[in-house]
Amino acid sequence: MLSRQTIRASRLCCTRSYATGATTAPPMLLKIRYSYPRPPLPFPLPVPAPASANLCAPSSADLKTAMRAKDANRLAVLRALLSQTLNASKTNTPINTDMQMLALLRKTSAQSRAASEEFTKNGREDLAAKEQDQIRVLEEYAGDVEVVGEEEVRRAVEGVVAALKGEEGKLQMGDVLKAVFKPEVFGERNVERGDVARVVKEVLAEQGKSA
Repeated sequence: MLSRQTIRASRLCCTRSYATGATTAPPMLLKIRYSYPRPPLPFPLPVPAPASANLCAPSSADLKTAMRAKDANRLAVLRALLSQTLNASKTNTPINTDMQMLALLRKTSAQSRAASEEFTKNGREDLAAKEQDQIRVLEEYAGDVEVVGEEEVRRAVEGVVAALKGEEGKLQMGDVLKAVFKPEVFGERNVERGDVARVVKEVLAEQGKSA
């Protein structure tokens, strides 16, 4: 049996709870309430992009060097590239390889080249020269990427075509491309897919003429 003091203390606690509008549950109920697992989120959490292994990507050290040298042109280019790389890391197509970085460099260079031509047409040689300076910085970074040369690409394509032709006879361009891009052909080396496609087309055309 509960004592009068216990009952009185319980009533007093309830009275204070109603008076203050507090809705705090007893400790045992709190434990029960928060012991249930949380429901799954209605959307997937973003997966952080893997660390970039780019050899040609501009770094924060490059940015600091440009700042110390007070090279405004290089600084503008590096900031733009770093910003684009950061934005890409938040999408489904992050820039994680040299070839992806090379594509960005070439795209940015093409934009600067088009802008330079437009400025020249409008008589703004000063702005055209600025774009040309930016192109030189972009090409400097693009030159750091070692890409398989066209002669080696052609030898590899001719070897693949010869091997497939003995097995399948008439070849389709898609089948050759699929075989050329297998890991055992070029491994992890950087290859220009556009150049490979062009060489495959040329080799197949030559094979067709000689047949």
